[in-house]
Amino acid sequence: MSVITALNGPEQSGPDQYAPPDRRSPKKLGEVDQAARAFEEAIRRLPRQQDGPANDPAVELIQRVAGLSMEEIDRVILELQDLRDTLRKEGERVSHEVARYTRLNQASMTAMKSIADSLIQRRGASEAAAS
Repeated sequence: MSVITALNGPEQSGPDQYAPPDRRSPKKLGEVDQAARAFEEAIRRLPRQQDGPANDPAVELIQRVAGLSMEEIDRVILELQDLRDTLRKEGERVSHEVARYTRLNQASMTAMKSIADSLIQRRGASEAAAS
C-alpha cells in the first residue's frame, strides 16, 4: 500500500481513488475554471478556423451537430404550434359544449319548475274539491 500511495501522492478517497490519474476530477476550483476557460477559448477560435482549411473535421462536426440541432428545434417549434392550434380548437369546442349544457340545464330547470307548479295546483284543486 505504501508503494501505491507513494506513486499516487497523498491518499485519496472516493471513486477518484481508483481512476487513472488523467481521468480524476480536478481537486481545486481553479483547475475547473481554467479548464472551462480553455474550452471556451477553443470554441471561440472555431469560427476563425473556418477562414482557413474548410476540411477541418472538428468544424465540420460542429456544423453538422449545430445543423441537426437547429432542425430539431424547428421541428419541435412546428409541433408546439400544431399543439397550440389543437388546444385552441379543443378549448373552443369545450366552450360551446359548456354553453350548450348550460342552455339544456336551464331548459330542464324551467320544465321541472313548471311540472312542480302544475302538481301543486292540481293537489290544491283536489284538496279543495274533497273538502
